Amino acid sequence: MDAANIIANEKVSIVNNNNGERFETYVIPGQRGSGVICLNGAAARLVQPGDIVIIMSYAMMEMDEARTFKPAVVFPDTATNKIV
Repeated sequence: MDAANIIANEKVSIVNNNNGERFETYVIPGQRGSGVICLNGAAARLVQPGDIVIIMSYAMMEMDEARTFKPAVVFPDTATNKIV
């Protein structure tokens, strides 16, 4: 969450690259540094362990700020799921 500038309870969109599912949910913090991305409730039925997902968060800003905004893009290590 820190690396991607995502905060607790923030609404996010998730895309599952394995099955094409797209859905929205909210962020619940887990154990810091664990590398775990866990889905709960109905969302858990849309992703299987080992699936590759894209998690997208959004921000509202003025046009001048948007022109220079640099999004946080995070690629975890594929073996450990840790941020490298």
